Amino acid sequence: MPTIDILGGRVAYEILGEGDPIVLTPGGRFSMGVPGLRPLAEALALHMKVLIWDRPNAGASDLKFTGETESDMHADTLAELLRALDMAPAVVAGGSAGARVSLITALRHPDVVSKVLGWWLSGGVYGTLILAMTYNLPFMATALTGGMKAVAEMPQWAETIAANPGNRQRLLDMDAQEFIDVMDRWVRAFVPEEGKPIPGVTADELASIAKPTVIWRSSPLDRYHTEETSVRVHGLIPGARLVDPPWGDDEWSRLQVLSSQGKGHIFDTWPKLAPQILEYSKAI
Repeated sequence: MPTIDILGGRVAYEILGEGDPIVLTPGGRFSMGVPGLRPLAEALALHMKVLIWDRPNAGASDLKFTGETESDMHADTLAELLRALDMAPAVVAGGSAGARVSLITALRHPDVVSKVLGWWLSGGVYGTLILAMTYNLPFMATALTGGMKAVAEMPQWAETIAANPGNRQRLLDMDAQEFIDVMDRWVRAFVPEEGKPIPGVTADELASIAKPTVIWRSSPLDRYHTEETSVRVHGLIPGARLVDPPWGDDEWSRLQVLSSQGKGHIFDTWPKLAPQILEYSKAI
């Protein structure tokens, strides 16, 4: 798996296919090996040049704790990665956290973006606060009581340490107070605010996006990526299109249940998006 130095850290990536460029970013802190992402990339690679990558703090990329928010850091890294690989401007696409990174990349680095495609946008009080409980507060609490050795032993880092053993030492080398300060700064993006439809991004910022954008409507049953969030974001971005996904309203909850039973993954049906992604990548 190739890696490249981007903004002081090694980033793992893979390129599939030829043609107009598109980058896919998964949600959570999942790697590019997460179920559902590669089959989607392979379907698109029959027609496009597809970049998949491990964000800092995921997969085989280096751990890194910079930026006002973690999504800002990811967006800055993605922009430099696209430039370094001579793939800019590209369609930036992703789901959940990947959708947030795609939108922030268009805000912070419009020169590397041709179009934005996003689905499963995290939002709402529950959907936003659960992110704080997933990405920041447990790590902050552990550092406060056990220091960086305890942080390095948390199971949430096991996959990235296995893929990139140097990441354990990166955690151990970090000053505990500095790490706590970063977690404290990053968690602020996940404090629900009326003027921020998605974590860390204001309504005015969304209204300034000048790239063709497609937002997939979220399910009214999804408390993590609310329908209201998808509709509101679509309404704020000038000229954005709101489209229905290729699955039913129970998709997120169905996949959550299966995942909890060890019978699948929450991104398993992402390959169903391929026809729409191909259509909107060329049509908008």
